[in-house]
Amino acid sequence: MKLLRLAIPLALAVAGATSASASAAHVSAVTGHLYVNDNTAGVNTIAAFDRHADGTLTAIPGSPFATDGAGTGKGIGSQGALQQSPDGRYLLAVDAGSSQISVLRIKPHGELGNVGAGTVSSNGTEPVSIAIHRDLVYVANAGNGASNYTGFTLNPGGHLRPLAGSTIALPEGSEPGDVLFNGSGTSLVGARVTTSLIDSFAVASDGRLTAAPGAPFAAQGPGPFGSEFRPTDPTQLFVSNAHGGAGAGSVSAFSVAGDGTLTSIGSSPFPDLQTAPCWVEVSHDGRFLFTVNTASGSISRYAITAGGSLELLGSTPLRTAGAGAFDARLAPDGNTLWTVEDGARAVGAFAVTGGELTELSSSPTPLPADAAPFGIVVT
Repeated sequence: MKLLRLAIPLALAVAGATSASASAAHVSAVTGHLYVNDNTAGVNTIAAFDRHADGTLTAIPGSPFATDGAGTGKGIGSQGALQQSPDGRYLLAVDAGSSQISVLRIKPHGELGNVGAGTVSSNGTEPVSIAIHRDLVYVANAGNGASNYTGFTLNPGGHLRPLAGSTIALPEGSEPGDVLFNGSGTSLVGARVTTSLIDSFAVASDGRLTAAPGAPFAAQGPGPFGSEFRPTDPTQLFVSNAHGGAGAGSVSAFSVAGDGTLTSIGSSPFPDLQTAPCWVEVSHDGRFLFTVNTASGSISRYAITAGGSLELLGSTPLRTAGAGAFDARLAPDGNTLWTVEDGARAVGAFAVTGGELTELSSSPTPLPADAAPFGIVVT
């Protein structure tokens, strides 16, 4: 009987170990990380996830990670509220509630840590978008009283330093929604959502800006919003036009000269037959463009011709009604498109096959309940 009593627990222990081992074997490998600016009221946080090979997300231990700034706790329409430094060591986040920018260090397993004295004034009010090229950073401030584009440098230790003489003041009510560099860092553009204007600048070797002749340029539709340069051609720019009304959204295509002058491409703007196309993402090979239609609950898909014209392929609906999809970002391998869903407080995921999208069965993944998310980084 004594041997039997010993044998039973031993057998159960072996069976348990075997089961645990089998379960672990079915956990999909971690292939990278995903981060979302939660824009939480009071202390702002960044939600952090492991990305698995099967497209699932699991929260990184300790997530969400606090910045040293504050969010607003309410939805903000902008693109680029969270960016990664080119060397992959840091995240830069807007703290719109405290008019600050926070730099967080990315640790080896994806956890985040604050950089000492890494949170600084945005040199304006309500920062909403960040552009970064090498060590040069520009921020779009959208709040009343100090709306502008303003520059910083990012040193190897993760500290931002204001760039003297870099601030470009904007008229009251401009509501910039995006600021971004082209791939070579020689051009910087910004979209003024409310007044339907596009700013375009040539970037000097010292990081300061010179406005293009004739800038700002009239947008080709009301509410220019998300913008993206073509990864394979830094002279081609795409801008969504979000406020045309029901079923009247479009995406514009521009050629950008060395001095920043914008010239319309082909028959631009290109209709997407949806409502409120806001956020724009271009495939890494430059062949396809995706724009998130926030009001329609869909993502429009375009093919990009060699000359930069767009051909509408169709639109893919989001699974969750009222998801309120915001920013979108492709994974580094280009095989998954991730979206921030402000209405659902979640992250959506779509498999990418050329210009086709299919929402993954694991999508969406919840974000913190108090999040008002905008801005996403995928590593």
